[in-house]
Amino acid sequence: MDDVYKIIDNICINHTIDRETLATIIDSKDKEILECLSERARYVTRKLFGNKIYIRGLIEFTNYCRNNCYYCGIRRDNCNITRYRLTGEDILLCADTGYELGFRTFVLQGGEDEYYSDEYMCSIISAIKEKHGDCAVTLSIGEKSFETYKKYYDAGADRYLLRHETADEEHYKMLHPDNMSYQNRIRCLYDLKRIGFQTGCGFMVGSYGQNVDTIYKDLKLIMDFKPHMVGIGPFIAQHNTPFADQKNGSVMLTLKLLAIIRLIHPHVLLPATTALQTMDENGHNKGILYGANVIMPNLSPMHARKNYIIYDNKAYLGNEAAESIELLRCNLKKAGYEIAISRGDYNE
Repeated sequence: MDDVYKIIDNICINHTIDRETLATIIDSKDKEILECLSERARYVTRKLFGNKIYIRGLIEFTNYCRNNCYYCGIRRDNCNITRYRLTGEDILLCADTGYELGFRTFVLQGGEDEYYSDEYMCSIISAIKEKHGDCAVTLSIGEKSFETYKKYYDAGADRYLLRHETADEEHYKMLHPDNMSYQNRIRCLYDLKRIGFQTGCGFMVGSYGQNVDTIYKDLKLIMDFKPHMVGIGPFIAQHNTPFADQKNGSVMLTLKLLAIIRLIHPHVLLPATTALQTMDENGHNKGILYGANVIMPNLSPMHARKNYIIYDNKAYLGNEAAESIELLRCNLKKAGYEIAISRGDYNE
């Protein structure tokens, strides 16, 4: 037991992890390691954030995408889904509803849809900020040029989420077609941070080709880049993709990695993701017990939620639904936590 605490305390103290320690934690089925990880991650999170959980209102505004990523259900070549786009007015109505429910951050997420020009996106961002000036706007709409990102920022966008998916270039090629590049994805992350965005990265746990070495590179990227947010969740197959027959990722490994990320980057904003909740009906609470401090309930219209099928059986009701905020509040209270009515900015 002393060795277990020593291993994990070293991560806590030094905010770093080596490959050997990572491999030991990943391979271990020892309950003492799990309990110690959870205990230390909770301690660090409580010390920095108290018992507050930040909520973000998710608006999935388009499921059109120019890309053909092998794992994603809204990939360009999937002809078996109903495509949709929300108008600027639709998006603003979602934000209005969310504001009344207590949300002070709105996450505009979608495929890389060229229908939304820079001017159109900037008008949507400006409209939200003009009406709800005490709120943050987060974008999660993929790879853009430096100039486009700067326009979004100048229009009032505060944060940008761009999951890097893997920090290993060869692994990246296994997940994406040839017209996409690891170098460009990383370029985007550094551009976003240089412009001034609170910037988030992240990866799928259990994606095709992932191993301890690729995960270590992911953690190394987090340690070096120091993102303001990190989004991880288990890989879940979608039946209309080339990875339809791949095994889903592990909830337990996701929890281990949530705890490790909290310990190597204590101030990071760390969601208990929809994918985690999809894989486990108690995914939110389990994630929080391993260091997560953000939940993103869905504000999208119901037809959008049903068709934003990036993976199979995606949760969008119950705890994942913004209109069920009281259910979420009750569940968090049982675990000793409460929702923070605030923007929940990164603070170090």
